[in-house]
Amino acid sequence: MEVGKLQRIEFYTVDLTKTKGKGEFKCPKCAAKISPDDKTDETYTLLEPIMKNGKLDKLAIQCNSCRSQIHLTGFELLD
Repeated sequence: MEVGKLQRIEFYTVDLTKTKGKGEFKCPKCAAKISPDDKTDETYTLLEPIMKNGKLDKLAIQCNSCRSQIHLTGFELLD
């Protein structure tokens, strides 16, 4: 990357109710496997939980491979 050149961050939304398995999915940009079982922070970084009316609405994460930000939705099933 050239000095002074900004890298553009891509934003995606993944609905966990539409994924198969136990919540794992591929990054929409680079296809890195992202799994809730990964406790190492090597694949992704948790950015912030997004609450609505006192309940988890979205979870913002960042893919560590391509730096894309991904908003995870589908937590209404936890109610």
